[in-house]
Amino acid sequence: MEGAHPELMRRLMETNLEQTIGYGNDDYCRRAKELILQACGLQEGHVHLLVGGTQTNATVIDGLLARHEGVLAAETAHINVHESGAIEASGHKVLTLPQVQGKVNAADVDRYITDFYSDETYEHMVAPGMLYLSFPTEYGTLYSRAELEAISGVCRKHRIPLYVDGARLGYGLAADTNDVTLPDLALLADVFYIGGTKVGALFGEAVVVTRNDLLPHFFPLIKQHGALLAKGRLLGVQFETLFTNGLYQRIARHAVEMAMKLRQAFVAKGYQVFIDSPTNQQFVILPNEDLDRLSKVATFEVWGIRGEKETPVRFVTSWATREEAVDALIAAL
Repeated sequence: MEGAHPELMRRLMETNLEQTIGYGNDDYCRRAKELILQACGLQEGHVHLLVGGTQTNATVIDGLLARHEGVLAAETAHINVHESGAIEASGHKVLTLPQVQGKVNAADVDRYITDFYSDETYEHMVAPGMLYLSFPTEYGTLYSRAELEAISGVCRKHRIPLYVDGARLGYGLAADTNDVTLPDLALLADVFYIGGTKVGALFGEAVVVTRNDLLPHFFPLIKQHGALLAKGRLLGVQFETLFTNGLYQRIARHAVEMAMKLRQAFVAKGYQVFIDSPTNQQFVILPNEDLDRLSKVATFEVWGIRGEKETPVRFVTSWATREEAVDALIAAL
């Protein structure tokens, strides 16, 4: 809801009147990509800087899939529910899998692909060409390293790429219960993106391609999708700053600390947790009279349809959440 972290704004102002080559070929973008690859522990691979999450998902998925293939995803996945058919608009179908608190499991992925090719008429159907995950999920939940290892193993067994949507990646990595690191993700996923828009940047997502043989002609595809920023250095300056001196990790950790403080207060006041999330998204059930009262002092989202007497809602903290604002909300509970 806020703009960008002050350090990013300072760097954007300092570099504002510089003249640099366009389309991401400047030194700021080059340095940002180097820093991201270092943070991921990658000696090889590529980083592409795009502007927004839906745009990134649509471009990457279109690049990874053949014309006859679709993308496997949880039925609650962002690409299936809240991206206005962006994937289908590029000619690819979202193939849904069952989920538990937003997560798919390796056995269901394996079963879907095995059953697909066991059907003698499979060539008449949309083939599962890749798997999409979110980390964190839409429900603020996290995959453990063991879960990701199992899922990655299934994808490699069936020779399909694993793509991880990291719009809120910083907040997942900063969670107390998380055991996944950026190098882990680079080892287990084929492509993932590091979200900047939700984690301190004005805009921007950094796509990390961990294998050089994937997405070999991605630049023109980015342009086809209207995702190529002419003033590409605006992305480079922001990601260079986020990945200097651990800024990305520090500001993400702040959001998680604020979320945990809020969660503990809700529990202490007797409110029921709706989804057990260790990240910056917190889901609680509010009596409708409390929902109406608190909506006058805080911004939060009704999660689904309002109930007759009580309703699940989502509170979200961020890098910019002030502790005094959290304290004021707690005082109003």
